[in-house]
Amino acid sequence: MGVILALTGCQSVSEPTGQDTGPTARELVDLRGRVLSYTKDLSPDGPYTPPDEDQRAQLARGVGRLLEGDAREAERLLAPIGLGVTRLTDTESGRRYDEVAATGSGESARWGRLYVTADSRPRWTVQVPHPVADRRTEALGVRLLEDTPGGALVLAGAHRRAGRGGAADVAHREDSAFHTVVTTLQGRGVPGIQLHGFAESTTDRYDAVLSTGAAQSAPGEVSALADRMEADGLRVCRGWSARCPLEGTTNVQGRAALRQHATFVHLELARDARGEGRDADEAAAAVAGLLTDWSRD
Repeated sequence: MGVILALTGCQSVSEPTGQDTGPTARELVDLRGRVLSYTKDLSPDGPYTPPDEDQRAQLARGVGRLLEGDAREAERLLAPIGLGVTRLTDTESGRRYDEVAATGSGESARWGRLYVTADSRPRWTVQVPHPVADRRTEALGVRLLEDTPGGALVLAGAHRRAGRGGAADVAHREDSAFHTVVTTLQGRGVPGIQLHGFAESTTDRYDAVLSTGAAQSAPGEVSALADRMEADGLRVCRGWSARCPLEGTTNVQGRAALRQHATFVHLELARDARGEGRDADEAAAAVAGLLTDWSRD
């Protein structure tokens, strides 16, 4: 990939040329550690205030420019709302990502983050709306980003019960940075899978509930995902052909995808299928297969 790792420290900054559209800030990082250190302290008692309408519009413009390949302009647009863009090189894989994250400790620090491949246009997204609350979905999200080239990770920045009145339950709120970023990607035709977790008290009949949110049918690659999971021994409920719990029909990103004619997959996983061990490995491998299918399109 032609990445040169600096020998004198964990950060390397290059001076841009007049034609450089990459971000100013550049770092060498352990990508997994960076993501999980951000989410590890999320608490249901934590503060959370969503961005206002003007801030969301500015975020959409900035992310749009980033997706168009102009990270320098994205930096300029995002700075007034407390966000920045950093070009990351993962020390494990050598892959490069552009990170959209808060530059300070104010309200924007709890709006979440975006990690998007820096070497091509993104061909898929993994979405994590309930990190920590849906245990280990954040770890699965970054695992998929690392293992499968060509995509993006959209990560919420607060526990789903943070703030007041369900304000941080971003899977059911349209006034969030998370929703703004997801719909900006959907508007460019990028398909996505959203990761959730359920407790055994919800149902012990299934290891996974797979659906397409507000849509009532599934494209072939999503049916193939269900087939892969079942072939690996996971018990799957298919929301487009059976009555399943937790189908995600009220999920606002799923409803937005239906309006924008974008592919949206809602995946609920039992605890063993998103933790450690065989079931989790099989689930991750099956989802990686879906992302690989999307990468070929």
